[in-house]
Amino acid sequence: MRLFITGGTGFVGAHVVRAALERGWEVRCLVRTGSSRAALEGLEVECVEVDLADPRAVLRGLHGCEAIAHVAGTFEHGPQALQRMHEVHVEATAALLRGAEEAGIPRFVLCSSSITVGWGTQHEPADEDSPLPDPDRAFGRDTPLRAYFETKSQAENLVFQACSHGLKGVVVNPDYVIGAWDSKPTSGAILVHMGRHWMPFHPRGGKCFITASDCGRGHVLALESGVSGRRYLLGTHNLLYREFMQRAARLMGVRPPLLPLPRAAGRLVGAAGALLRRLDPHRFALLDGQVVEATQSIRFRDGSRAKRELGLLPSPIEEGIEEAVGWFRDHGYLPGRRVPPP
Repeated sequence: MRLFITGGTGFVGAHVVRAALERGWEVRCLVRTGSSRAALEGLEVECVEVDLADPRAVLRGLHGCEAIAHVAGTFEHGPQALQRMHEVHVEATAALLRGAEEAGIPRFVLCSSSITVGWGTQHEPADEDSPLPDPDRAFGRDTPLRAYFETKSQAENLVFQACSHGLKGVVVNPDYVIGAWDSKPTSGAILVHMGRHWMPFHPRGGKCFITASDCGRGHVLALESGVSGRRYLLGTHNLLYREFMQRAARLMGVRPPLLPLPRAAGRLVGAAGALLRRLDPHRFALLDGQVVEATQSIRFRDGSRAKRELGLLPSPIEEGIEEAVGWFRDHGYLPGRRVPPP
């Protein structure tokens, strides 16, 4: 069986590729011209360059494949942010779904995001069917986070529409993913900051965490045995940021944060992030005001559907932290080198 995957050179995609290979799939990766293929080095994968705007090229790229995993995604800032996110999330999904129909490929998994799912409390975490709060209040208007939410939601709807015409399509919604190959870095940025400088403050909120390896397996398991037309939250550990950072500090051998981040300071961080993103939009992407505000609230979710229906058994979040820190050290993001276990 051959899997066609987009985003295989990225953070989550690198783990989906490895999970697919481990489960006996052959893998064909769509790669962009000039993009780094470091995440695929040493793996038996086929790399192809396909213009998704060209239907004939899409059909050539999909030839001989039995399934598609659209894992490519982006969170952008700047004047072209909405256009870029629409291209990657919506237009690419539509092109791949058309290609799947024409090529007779029956299975499709879309990597969406937990942003399209509601959130809850420690005692009542949200699940895949929980309603979202008012998007204007949650994500603002005309903000990058709102554009990310809208384009991810549109991509999901395209998949569900295709399911009504016979496609076996599923959507996975990863939450806070932590692990190796986070090259920008994105979710692992908090570990990089902790390893370089003492962070006295921690966000007041909480999130649903998952190791990157489990996230990769979740994609493949959803592709293989997910119920068509369903969503699967990929999140296994509801933790306050304080708890997560304390565990990370212990594993990294650094001082943990001591105090909750004052809400006024959080707003200042968001304002500073707007300036820093002008220098490096990817490195400081998570210092978006709306993103920082989100970390100040508890947003717990229940990923038990993936465990129950897909057989995704959670790994300790410490494994994801250790893999991330080791990778960051090996690739120069943090001082020192990975220390092999005795």
